[in-house]
Amino acid sequence: MKILFIGDIVGSVGRAAVKKVLPALKTKYNPHIIIANAENSAAGRGITASIAKELFDSGVHGITMGNHTWDNKDLFEWIDDEPRLVRPANFPQGAPGQGAALIKANGKSLAIINLQGRTFLPPIDCPFRKADELIEEMRSKTNHILVDFHAEATSEKIAMGWHLDGRATLVVGTHTHVQTNDDRILPEGTAYLTDVGMVGPRDGVLGMERTAVLRKFLTQLPSRFIVDEGDWHFHAVLVETDEATGKATSIVKIRQTEETLMFF
Repeated sequence: MKILFIGDIVGSVGRAAVKKVLPALKTKYNPHIIIANAENSAAGRGITASIAKELFDSGVHGITMGNHTWDNKDLFEWIDDEPRLVRPANFPQGAPGQGAALIKANGKSLAIINLQGRTFLPPIDCPFRKADELIEEMRSKTNHILVDFHAEATSEKIAMGWHLDGRATLVVGTHTHVQTNDDRILPEGTAYLTDVGMVGPRDGVLGMERTAVLRKFLTQLPSRFIVDEGDWHFHAVLVETDEATGKATSIVKIRQTEETLMFF
């Protein structure tokens, strides 16, 4: 089984990049199930129903979120009716939506679990204990489980990888928007990458227009961040698995820019 996970999609530039790159990736790798983090897909802040539809129409089968989940208030109107979208499962009890889902496509099944870290982010419920709970629940449905750990601290992400080694098919980090170079298969068969990276403006600061970000760092005054325009870059990861066991057999980082796409 081949699973393609796309890093944080940022704004309209990121969504346009998905539409351009995904057909080439499907031709080259033929993934069975495609998952994307889209918590920044609406102008860098959350997601809307129309954007979710746009991503599904582009070929994405499931969507994960993060700390910007609630930034677009219309989400409250439809999140409970969209079974293909998950938000961090360790939000406190009473939050709408779901933290895990079973995605089916091309004759395959994949459980997706979304968690949010607590280091340098709001102190919500424990992601490690919630992971234990959901892994146990989802393994009764499939032996293929993807965990998107949306976290700031590298140490917290690495710890989660080790915590779930042998129980999840892959553990991928999102949120920091910079693709890391530590892709590996852990000893018990879990594919791991600290951060998948992002899809969106290449010349901004993590997708944001750099002038405003620089002003904030230089003056420490409030500054309104907006998504940058211009050339994009596209980061993802492809994991191949053993059908019988659900363990990973290979992990490949994907990195494309507008300049390199023509040679892809």
